[in-house]
Amino acid sequence: QAQLVESGGGLVQAGGSLRLSCAGSGISIITSVMGWYRQAPGKARELVAAITSGGRTNFADSVKGRFTISRDNAKNTVYLQMNSLKPEDTAVYYCNAGGTRLGRPYDYWGQGTQVTVSS
Repeated sequence: QAQLVESGGGLVQAGGSLRLSCAGSGISIITSVMGWYRQAPGKARELVAAITSGGRTNFADSVKGRFTISRDNAKNTVYLQMNSLKPEDTAVYYCNAGGTRLGRPYDYWGQGTQVTVSS
């Protein structure tokens, strides 16, 4: 059964850093498009960062220069390094894996991890 498990969220002061992890089981991180999304209270879920199987990355304008996304193929894990955090980064962060397998599309989500940035 495919599963994504996030960890690393927590409470941090503005200007601080956190690293989120997303470990996949039953899913190949390497061959998937991996994305980090976030959803703040009363707001729609938004894409924060993504990395393709080829290693291409893209970021939301609001986090460019502050967040990085990386992948450890041996651990089948994707990371989101968040630096210079701001109160507006407060949200539940979700990991997503998408792609096709045997010609069929798949789209998996983790359970989410809370990130709270205090001012």
